Amino acid sequence: MKEIRAYVQPHKLSQITMALMEIPGFPGMSIVDCEGFGRERTEHVQDYKPFLARKRLEIFAPDELVEVIFETIMRTARSGHHGDGKVYIIEAHEGGRISSGERDKDLG
Repeated sequence: MKEIRAYVQPHKLSQITMALMEIPGFPGMSIVDCEGFGRERTEHVQDYKPFLARKRLEIFAPDELVEVIFETIMRTARSGHHGDGKVYIIEAHEGGRISSGERDKDLG
């Protein structure tokens, strides 16, 4: 199991969500509002604030779905401009379902 964590432009969220929901067996996701900056920084003359609004997607998926989810996000979130975002794949060693108490090393 892996976590796919993506930082995307807020205006792309609905398009990304619709594309991900078309993937058979898509496990769902969490969305978090966040701010940040990367190599390309904006400079505001007044009230300097380098942080830009982003949406963070957190998806825990079985290994067999990771590549299709990753590629779907990369394709759908891309506008071709700086600041489109980043996608990471992170190893998730173990998880648990609170409602059932189920604990598994490959919990989907």
